[in-house]
Amino acid sequence: MVNRVEPRVTRILRRGNWQDESGAVMVPAVPEFLPLGGLAGRVADGSRLTRVDLADWIMDAENPLTSRAMVNRLWRIFFGYGLSRNSDDLGGQGVPPTHPKLLDFLAAEFRDGGWNIKAMVREMVLSRAYRQSSAATEWMKINDVRNQLFARQTRFRLDAEFVRDVVLSTSGLLVSDVGGGNARPYQPAGYWQHLNFPRREYQADTGDGLYRRGLYTYWCRTFLHPSLLAFDAPSREECTAERSRSNTPQQSLVLLNDPTYVEAAKALAIRMDQGSPSAEESIGKMFQRVLSRAPDAMENSLLVELYQSEISRFGEAPMEARKLLGVGEFPVVTGSEAEEIRVASLTSVARAIYNLYEATARF
Repeated sequence: MVNRVEPRVTRILRRGNWQDESGAVMVPAVPEFLPLGGLAGRVADGSRLTRVDLADWIMDAENPLTSRAMVNRLWRIFFGYGLSRNSDDLGGQGVPPTHPKLLDFLAAEFRDGGWNIKAMVREMVLSRAYRQSSAATEWMKINDVRNQLFARQTRFRLDAEFVRDVVLSTSGLLVSDVGGGNARPYQPAGYWQHLNFPRREYQADTGDGLYRRGLYTYWCRTFLHPSLLAFDAPSREECTAERSRSNTPQQSLVLLNDPTYVEAAKALAIRMDQGSPSAEESIGKMFQRVLSRAPDAMENSLLVELYQSEISRFGEAPMEARKLLGVGEFPVVTGSEAEEIRVASLTSVARAIYNLYEATARF
């Protein structure tokens, strides 16, 4: 920001009247109940405090709040919850930390280590607390339902952008290029029809623009992309220190019907079916690819049963299979009607796999 030659005079307004200039002149200062820290000398000689002084005071070694708040937010990223459950309020109205000595230790180490975020992240993810299983014992289920002891790893659904990234990555469609302009994935026709001043029309990208990471998705605050909105992304109309996590039917409908996820399921089915002698083996490969484990006997039986039912359904209406395979730009190379029905049926199974909670959650 450009420094003003002469700071603007700010007064206490008598009864809110901005034309009354009889109120006391206010200057930047530190609240009386807080320590001055490194600003004591500048206050003593009567210097006018600036934005730089504010930044120095926030990062002062005697101010524990900055390092505590940062460490608490980093902890929340990797454990699902902060050591204090209120990431946006570590004051008297917030929730006291469950492990105050650990929070103090990490905050002091973060400050004394030169505010090195990478080093703090490395320490957290290499800890035994982070690397433990999320499976809960019977004692934990009874005595520590909310995992306040952090005696196990936390399970939680991924943030909206990551949900899409995981699906695109496992399907082989994700474009991981860093940087560049906005990306415009598929969006329902007419979604912007009530957007005025000025009126705009949404045109989805083609090619790599459809498959870039969710971080680059074009953001319209008043008409947030439906997929992001369904998975609790904020509108950015105000600062959000902590996102909520919901579990709603709309999320399942997005994973089943959004063209991005249907196309990803199609791409996954085609790639996992290459070289597979049977549909059952293709289903096992898709399951392994998405969930990083093999299906158990019951899961395998249900998915094979779904595949057989889809074979019957598409056999009676082959145009439905062709319509499903026509979603998205990812090309489908099939020779016969039977091959189209097989790929479409595997696509339906892939859509079901992507709809599992385990596919979009951190375990």
